[in-house]
Amino acid sequence: MVLRFCPAVASRFTFDLLALGLLMGSGATSVAADIELPAVKVQGLDASGYQSDSASVGGFNEAPLLDTPASITVINESLIKDQQARLLSEVLRNDASVGESYAPIGYYENFVVRGFSLNAASSYKINGRTITGEQNVALENKQRVELLKGLSGLQSGISEPSGVINYVTKRPEEVRSVTVSTDDRGSGYIATDVGGWFGSEQQFGLRANVAHEDLNSYVEHANGQRDFLSLAFDWNISPDAVLQLDAEYQNKEQRSVPGYQLLGGTELPHHASPKKLLGHQSGANQVSIDSLNLNGTFEYRFSDQWKGSVSASRSKVVIDDYSSFAWGCYGSPSCASTKVPNHFSPEGNYDIYDFRSPDDTRRTDEVQAAMTGMFNTGGLGHELTFGTSAFRRVVDLREPINEFIGTGNIDQDPESFPRYNGKLKDSHRSLDSRQYGLFLTDLISFNEQWQAVLGGREVRLDEHAFDTDGNPARHTQQYVFLPQAALIYKPLANLSLYTRYSKGLSLGGTAPWFALNSFETLAPTVSRQIEAGVKYDWRRISFAVAVFQTRQAYQYAKPEANGDYTYVQQGEQKNTGLELSANGWVTSRLQVAASAAVIRARVSDSGTQEYEGHQAINVPKLRASVYADYALPWVNGLAVLGGVQYSASKYANRTGQVEVGDYAIFNVGSRYSTRIDGYETVFRLSVDNLFDKRYWRDAGEYLGDDYLFQGAPLTARLSASVNF
Repeated sequence: MVLRFCPAVASRFTFDLLALGLLMGSGATSVAADIELPAVKVQGLDASGYQSDSASVGGFNEAPLLDTPASITVINESLIKDQQARLLSEVLRNDASVGESYAPIGYYENFVVRGFSLNAASSYKINGRTITGEQNVALENKQRVELLKGLSGLQSGISEPSGVINYVTKRPEEVRSVTVSTDDRGSGYIATDVGGWFGSEQQFGLRANVAHEDLNSYVEHANGQRDFLSLAFDWNISPDAVLQLDAEYQNKEQRSVPGYQLLGGTELPHHASPKKLLGHQSGANQVSIDSLNLNGTFEYRFSDQWKGSVSASRSKVVIDDYSSFAWGCYGSPSCASTKVPNHFSPEGNYDIYDFRSPDDTRRTDEVQAAMTGMFNTGGLGHELTFGTSAFRRVVDLREPINEFIGTGNIDQDPESFPRYNGKLKDSHRSLDSRQYGLFLTDLISFNEQWQAVLGGREVRLDEHAFDTDGNPARHTQQYVFLPQAALIYKPLANLSLYTRYSKGLSLGGTAPWFALNSFETLAPTVSRQIEAGVKYDWRRISFAVAVFQTRQAYQYAKPEANGDYTYVQQGEQKNTGLELSANGWVTSRLQVAASAAVIRARVSDSGTQEYEGHQAINVPKLRASVYADYALPWVNGLAVLGGVQYSASKYANRTGQVEVGDYAIFNVGSRYSTRIDGYETVFRLSVDNLFDKRYWRDAGEYLGDDYLFQGAPLTARLSASVNF
């Protein structure tokens, strides 16, 4: 709660207190008792809500969004709780620039931002340190989720032109809470949040989050469970030194749900149901994902102007990947003439594969040291940050088993086929990638209105790739400098205009299995971006507008005249767009979180004419999202919630011949805050997809294949949180 006083009231209030104090101090108790003070009106502003004024993902330190020359979305704890989000997809639906790209139930999720895919190796962070992206990061211990849209080469080194997602963990505080929840399918959920400060000077802080979830999926035969534990530790060593440590572990087990594919490669599946599990085989194992994320930061303030920090992290994910996977139609006579039938047959037939890839292990280690200082030279103010970092990612896996066991049809339940009973192959190292960096950035203040940001990162990439037998297959060494420059103009304290240029380096893609150069990883690619934007804080609501253009080398499986494919880097994909957003309080009772994005994504000079001249696959031209919270005036503590998500139509294949329709999804809910036996209690009800609409939420590509995933049907969730 932030208190703000009218100057006249504050002056009168101060005078009355002073008079009362003098009378009491002089022993005039009887006189003081006869004094009747006038009523004092205290006005306050509720600091809670969906609006956020700062983020750490835009640079190397937390900074006001108004002073950060980048398009950044912050989804804070208030919005996450009100929407009862458990997955990142449920959080990112609040940003219209984000779409899903191969995010099946029971597996880890993938996303596109501004029409480009995020990369599991480099696009996800916790407290600024890179984590292994092949996991569904738990939200119970997260204070907020930050999304930097666009290139982040200065902050991250090698990264995708789509952006970076940063999870910020909750810090220790005095808290004792329990949350229980269920949904219309009978799922069970319980979570506790306990924290406090201790020690002779309250210098130690500890916070623990524990959760268990029984997942009753809307897809048949796809139930599962999840367990989560996290610890956060703070030590205020001295007024100038702080140590922060975080550890979190999660195990999730759930059967993976394969997507649909185009019928004959040219037609959308008919009578598709979001509740049907394609290729179901009784006795099939669940997918198990074990994830461990550790990170820590030590910060020391040398003076009021200079501070230094050292941070380190380790992220490890072990995936036991089992699936009865629906793919292609080699087993159908109507597909016999197609060399690579990576689609369902025209009649709706599909092949069923017993897929097994246990002990799929991915580990990411990172360390960074940085110094930040403020000083003046020649009438210019400087906020200088420089430092160094080291990053390593290793991937150990077995050559997967992918055995054909039978054929199914989208309109029928498949037969039960004999399972694969052969021996699993040995584990081997697939990738050892190391990255070293030196970075420097300077925020230069010319006066109160003009600022410039100049910086760059020198990156050294040293990467070893291995074949399926563990033998060396490729060694890449590359040095590249990634510059970034921005100009900020603030005609008013609450209005900021900026323009920015960035250069990035992304890891090359990996060829799909059916390409002539199957599993080959191509050389890193360079991306470039220009962006301009306006940010405006008006009262208690923040507005932002951004326009951008991003270019990256086009990577794809190029079709040859004889029906073969070769995975190549040829041509360019250029995405141009406009983003709008508003977050905060419209009135004293109404707050909103709204965004819209218009994107034009085009491919040129690819050498395949059919892939050019139209919108890129899985990128709608328009997407919008709005969510609102209105506190009812006649019932204290009761608020109604709701919103809508809209997506224009989008192409489901690279040739632009098949299009999935546009859709609008309506969500409603409520929140009731009260006290029960003296304890603060909050009830939340949310109903997503209120009208139970059928729609294709995802029409993307994964490892060279096109997939279609339907959105969730009507889903209701009820929760209760008690603070002790």
